[in-house]
Amino acid sequence: MLTLDKISKTFDPGTAGEKKVLENFSLHLDRGEFVTVIGSNGAGKSTIINAVSGAFYVDSGRITLDGQDITFMKDYRRAHFIGRLFQDPMQGTAPSMSVEENLSLAFIRNDEHVSPFGLSAHEKKYLRDRVATLELGLENRMNARVGTLSGGQRQALTLLMATLVTPKLLMLDEHTAALDPATAEKVLALTKSIVAENKLTCMMITHNIGSALALGSRTIMMDNGRILFDLRGEERTRMTVPALLDRFKEAVQKNLDNDRMLLS
Repeated sequence: MLTLDKISKTFDPGTAGEKKVLENFSLHLDRGEFVTVIGSNGAGKSTIINAVSGAFYVDSGRITLDGQDITFMKDYRRAHFIGRLFQDPMQGTAPSMSVEENLSLAFIRNDEHVSPFGLSAHEKKYLRDRVATLELGLENRMNARVGTLSGGQRQALTLLMATLVTPKLLMLDEHTAALDPATAEKVLALTKSIVAENKLTCMMITHNIGSALALGSRTIMMDNGRILFDLRGEERTRMTVPALLDRFKEAVQKNLDNDRMLLS
């Protein structure tokens, strides 16, 4: 489904700030696989998501999605079939537009829904019904400006928008990191439900090791642009947070340096 074949990326090459983030990095996700990614600061987690979404081009290597080479495809073209959520709830929505207007933009991402006369009454009811599944009461605030919503409400709405037209790939870049614990749990439960319901191929970066081991079917731990552990099956089921931290320390001869992960 998704294949990263020996991709490399160096930022600010030839300068004093040159930083090689990935070198000959390879990864494959099967269709319908839900992979969680954890790792130390600067491990290259977000770089992978940015490379796949087209935020920048890789220096070398190849990225294919569903058999299509997207290595040098423009990001706006990838957005037609790749859904993405950011860490900041302020990203991913237009704050000055209403809930319905934001959903409409996501809805017409699929060309078959585009109409010069706007959404029909049937389509508006469909969007309202979909919003109701979030169980946040937003179906009664369809005309409210998104900028007036809480961070959790906005992130839940963005999750719905990213999957309203079923994407080939859903990427979640620490999408609960800026939320309070209770709200984060709510959004994670919605994430699990939506991914399962739509049988989505999903990659989720998280700072919460417990969530990384509990959600999805596969967990990858990264450090310094490489995969340290690729856990799945019985090995992943039996893995605990303390045991994973011990394995990390043994593998790289250092403690995990991400305070948020340690405090989760």
